[in-house]
Amino acid sequence: MPAVPPSPSASTAPVPRVLPCADHALLLELPGLDAVQALYAALRADPPAGVSDLVPAARTLLLHLAPGADVAAVERAVRAVRPEAGGRGAGELVRVPVVYDGADLAEVAALAGIGPREVVRLHTGAEWTVAFGGFAPGFGYLVGGPPELTVPRRTESRTRVPAGSVGLAGEFSGIYPRSSPGGWQLIGRTGLPVWQVDRDPPALLRPGVRVRFEEAG
Repeated sequence: MPAVPPSPSASTAPVPRVLPCADHALLLELPGLDAVQALYAALRADPPAGVSDLVPAARTLLLHLAPGADVAAVERAVRAVRPEAGGRGAGELVRVPVVYDGADLAEVAALAGIGPREVVRLHTGAEWTVAFGGFAPGFGYLVGGPPELTVPRRTESRTRVPAGSVGLAGEFSGIYPRSSPGGWQLIGRTGLPVWQVDRDPPALLRPGVRVRFEEAG
């Protein structure tokens, strides 16, 4: 009888490089964003004892540990995890109304070789997921869009991008939580506040949250 091959998730899941970080944290280095998302989803669903918080990034996952946590036990537990390939979990769904009148909508369409209306259709037709946060409080890097919308950043950044601007850069989409400089391609705007200091939690677009963009009138 031929041997049964191991499942893809068990055989292909990358083993992270584990590094101590400060007094109460471990930094996991992974080969890329897909591996980070899969491990983050697995650990969020079943966190090892002693892990108080998880902070994903593009190639790393930071584990904050509770005081007195058994660091060696946490590391062993992490290394034993075999996340599902391509796993992103099933976080909360946020619907974002967007007016698609961005200054770079026509440029994005030209870069993609499609019309502006097709850009809108593709952007609203995908279910995006917040991979990680960064750049500014409340800014989420969203992944999961169609390959046609993978476009480069602007060659020259703007000195001021209005709060609520919806943009594209590389494989990511994002919403500017406040007015700031920025180099993303702007395709629209939303009035939905994605960062409010008096809200708990303040950030609407947290790692793992699923996002559906909807065209507003």
